[in-house]
Amino acid sequence: QVQVVESGGGLVQPGGSLRLSCAASGTVFNFPIMGWYRQAPGKQRELVAGIVGGGTTKYADSVKGRFTISRDKALKTTSLQMNNLEPEDTAVYYCNLKRVADSSGYWGQGTQVTVSS
Repeated sequence: QVQVVESGGGLVQPGGSLRLSCAASGTVFNFPIMGWYRQAPGKQRELVAGIVGGGTTKYADSVKGRFTISRDKALKTTSLQMNNLEPEDTAVYYCNLKRVADSSGYWGQGTQVTVSS
C-alpha cells in the first residue's frame, strides 16, 4: 500500500524560510507527476507548485520567485523550498504524487505551515 508522508512544516516569522519534504513508500513504482497543494481555513485547496516529465515546473503566481519545487532521480521524493514567507502562505500543505495525469494520485496527510510574527 502506497504511503505518502510530508514533513518540514512549522511556525516561521514573515520573511523566513521552510523546506517541506514528501516521500512515497510501500511501492516499487515511481511518480513522474508531483505537486504541492495548500489549503487555508475557509478556502479551497490550490496548487502551489508542480513538477512533471523531464522536469518542467509550474508555480502559482503568488509564490513565483519565492518557492522552488524539486525531486529526486528515483521520482519518489519531492521537496518544496519556501523563502521569503508571508502570512498569506499560512495553510496546510499537501503533497500529491501521480503516475499518470488523469488520476487522483496519492495524497499525504498534510503539514501545517504558519507564518506569523
